[in-house]
Amino acid sequence: MNTNTNTAQRTQIDVGYETSKFALGVGFSMAALVGIWGAASIISALASNGPVTLAKSLFTAVTGM
Repeated sequence: MNTNTNTAQRTQIDVGYETSKFALGVGFSMAALVGIWGAASIISALASNGPVTLAKSLFTAVTGM
């Protein structure tokens, strides 16, 4: 004869840890998107204006001269 036994198992979830893990993942994803967008912008500027003009424009933007 077989006897079936039902047991209840309780799982504890740390909501603070899960929330911060999710927020960190979203933050890293957004940082990656911003980095990719910046790299694409610099590549586009290099392709359309050339490296000398880009360097001159960067110097002008930083110094204000």
